Amino acid sequence: MSETADTGAAAFCANLVREADFDRYAATLFVPPEKRRSLLALAAFNAEIVWVRSQVSQPLPGEVRLQWWTDLLAGSAHGGAEGNPVAAELTRAIAEHGLRIEPLTRLIEAHIFDLYNDPMPDWTVLEPHLVETDGTLLALGARVLGHTGAQAEAIDHVARHAGVVVGVARIVARLPYDSARRQLYLPNDVLQRHGCDLEQVFGGQSAPALKAALADVIADARKHLDQAMQELTELPASVRPAFLPLALARRDLDQLASPERDPFTPFDRSRLTTLWTLWRASRSKVLRI
Repeated sequence: MSETADTGAAAFCANLVREADFDRYAATLFVPPEKRRSLLALAAFNAEIVWVRSQVSQPLPGEVRLQWWTDLLAGSAHGGAEGNPVAAELTRAIAEHGLRIEPLTRLIEAHIFDLYNDPMPDWTVLEPHLVETDGTLLALGARVLGHTGAQAEAIDHVARHAGVVVGVARIVARLPYDSARRQLYLPNDVLQRHGCDLEQVFGGQSAPALKAALADVIADARKHLDQAMQELTELPASVRPAFLPLALARRDLDQLASPERDPFTPFDRSRLTTLWTLWRASRSKVLRI
């Protein structure tokens, strides 16, 4: 790839992430500049995977698109990364930082769930799903920021807890949008325990049973948040900025947990609030959230 094309691919990924996933884009503004490009490549790759669901009307074409990315990581995709700036930047980041392919492949596989309208059965399925998606991005981000093999297990452990926190905050915030397309990531066993009917959720009915179920889900996420924050203090300072998204998730969970809030009211956080929250967190040795 020429230097011009190389620069263009990096700019393409930065623009894509800024528009599609401003939270992750903003978080890269608080890491060393030389690390930003690779973090944006990971975030752009994730945006491409998440977008597949909205680009297809049937599961099979979506699975084909996801399989292309799996084949790319395995080195067998037709055409490889040529002509695809996100694929080119992802390949570059993998090579530069020695990123493992397996977590990226599992992230793709986890998003096959998005293509179907099956309800999320229970926490035993939801937690691994969030670990393989949000948790993977956090762990790989820490790898980009410089952790060594000796630190990998501890960082992966924090990333698993943090992935659940970030993922739950997103799921609860996106409830109005997901339920409108009859897709539900909230654990169905929690809904059933509170007597909440799926059709009520899909119909946008803000029943007390749904609010009780959401309170339980958020309470579980906060337990993971407490554990992640406790373990984060033991990690090297150089990798902690990879977990800045926890600051946003903590703030969002506080807002989403309000008893007066209608779960089907679209949740919005301004870009200024996003940047302010991340800036405050970045000013502390341990995330001040």
